[in-house]
Amino acid sequence: MRKNIVLFILFYTITSGQIPNPCLIGYWHNWEDFNAPYIPLPLVDNRYDVIIAAFAVPKPPEDYDMEFKPVKYDSSTFVNQINFLKNQGKKIIISIGGGNSPIILNNENEMNTFISSINNIINIYGFEGIDIDLEGNSLYINGGTISNPTDKPIQYMIEAIKKIMENYYSANGKRLILTIAPQTANVQGGMESFAEVWGAYLPLIDALRDSLEVIHIQLYNSGSMRGIDGNIYNQGTEDFIEAMTEEVIVGFDTPGGFFRGLPESKIVIGLPACGSSAGGGYADTATVKRALDYLMGRGPKPGFYTLANKPGYPGIRGMMTWSINWDAVNTCHNSFEYAENYERIFKTTDVKDEDISEDEIAIFPNPFSDYISFQLQGCGKVETINLYDIFGRIIQTIQTDYLEDGGYYKFKVTAKEILQGIYFVKVEGRDGIKAVIKINN
Repeated sequence: MRKNIVLFILFYTITSGQIPNPCLIGYWHNWEDFNAPYIPLPLVDNRYDVIIAAFAVPKPPEDYDMEFKPVKYDSSTFVNQINFLKNQGKKIIISIGGGNSPIILNNENEMNTFISSINNIINIYGFEGIDIDLEGNSLYINGGTISNPTDKPIQYMIEAIKKIMENYYSANGKRLILTIAPQTANVQGGMESFAEVWGAYLPLIDALRDSLEVIHIQLYNSGSMRGIDGNIYNQGTEDFIEAMTEEVIVGFDTPGGFFRGLPESKIVIGLPACGSSAGGGYADTATVKRALDYLMGRGPKPGFYTLANKPGYPGIRGMMTWSINWDAVNTCHNSFEYAENYERIFKTTDVKDEDISEDEIAIFPNPFSDYISFQLQGCGKVETINLYDIFGRIIQTIQTDYLEDGGYYKFKVTAKEILQGIYFVKVEGRDGIKAVIKINN
């Protein structure tokens, strides 16, 4: 038993971060769109923890001197709106680039201009982070490896982001939030080819992995991609969400070297809010929930893809969507259906008896803070539930009342004194172990 639990630590890494865990992240349009109208920042749905303002873009005709201009309000009013959300505990960050604005740093002067202009945007509006959304030919591979890129624009971009983060820390005494939003070709595509845009984000991710808060790969506008099992999966399916996510956690071989995976605590699932918000890759709420339940070790395999790590990844950080504006409209579905589905997946506080199999124990909330609740089906006896730490030590033993055979028992246990970290729950005499995460009270 102890040996099995200790082995699980290889798959679970918990890191402290500046955004909530779990979290819901959404892009916010700084423009008018008839189909997905502009939303004033104070009216963004409260379930969104991180709002990414889209986009900081280059000043024409350059591709490196950046600017951001609010379209509906003057700068002082916009800053007041940002502060309103920050006072509610929200994180407001600025996304750099977007699909229509390539950014290419060809020399040191361009890099310094890029750094200065991004610093200026951050300082004017009080953004607490940057999101790297470089598309098109912004990052382009002609040679080198993941750990030793030789293309100057990639080298300069890595150096620029590091410098922007250093400047922010010097000015504010805290770390700048860094998120990255590559397309699948830029990351998982590196399995097929480490050239041109294929795998072009991998040197950037590898160089910044220690500074990275979360990565939310765009699991849309992708087409089909290969999983680590060698099979091809189509976007918009459970298989695609599962395969593309596990690939980034486990790591994979490329012609440019092995890409070391990222901890699941840095992984956010990026999907469209509705079918009209992307060219492809939309998955309905039921598909998304089945995929994430399986990925997080809470549900059965819904399709063909089989996780390499059978217990799953309960520490997955949350969900991202393009976009908040598209989530708000009711032309695709009910308003804020994506936010509701996130809440259903990550914030569930109760379960139905019929959802619990004979040997299964339901645990909620997970992650937990001041208490944890259990539910299990009766086996005609008193049950013993053990909570283990990552070293296989029992840190808490809970005994149920007598459980009638076939009945269900629900109870809550205070957990304020348990330290933050990853734990494992097992019912004596029953199969299966469940991972749970304790977060700060």
